[in-house]
Amino acid sequence: MIVVIDGPAGSGKSSTAKAVAEKLDIQYLDSGALYRAATWIYNKSDQNRDKFFDTLNEVNISFKYSDAFFNVFVDGDDISSEIRSQDVNNSVSTVAAMPEVRVFINKLMHHAVSQNHYIADGRDLGTAVFPEAQLKFFMIADLEVRAQRRLKEMGETDVSLDQVRENIASRDNIDSNRDSDPLKKAPDAIEIDTTSYSFEEQVAFICEQIRPHLIATTKQ
Repeated sequence: MIVVIDGPAGSGKSSTAKAVAEKLDIQYLDSGALYRAATWIYNKSDQNRDKFFDTLNEVNISFKYSDAFFNVFVDGDDISSEIRSQDVNNSVSTVAAMPEVRVFINKLMHHAVSQNHYIADGRDLGTAVFPEAQLKFFMIADLEVRAQRRLKEMGETDVSLDQVRENIASRDNIDSNRDSDPLKKAPDAIEIDTTSYSFEEQVAFICEQIRPHLIATTKQ
């Protein structure tokens, strides 16, 4: 079974999906982290497209969800912290808009969810990657709230709130207007505005929607 949560940057989908995975004892798949890994490779390739795609097709990207953290590895090296840098933030929407990258990451994700129960978060999972998902959620929040959340997620940094806000607004524009699988709500997705929701409330709501589906699949 696959459950997806889509939404713009900073809407709370990643932290919510992780909490739901822990509460329901299912696997968590962070699609954004995989695109960040591709972006990390892109930056290491001096943002040269030819060099980037040559490298992308040669390296091994693997991942593991353990102890409430999604770890990403490139050729066995843990890059989980490096993919959260501002350099990666600045380029991830550009890389994620490349059709070849989307095909590459989608194959990784489909292979992962072929077995077991998963909850995944991203931007086009319910519309393009997993249109067959048993449940789809679309999370939104005010830009200011999202910027504050992202700054807190980054921890100690020299980056200002204004810079984070500008970066998220730019990513919103790129993600919503890209030609390949733009950010949009799936027609059958349940929308959740997390601006005024407490974290506990949104986690409880999603768990409540998922539990009957878990019970049904267990009985099959």
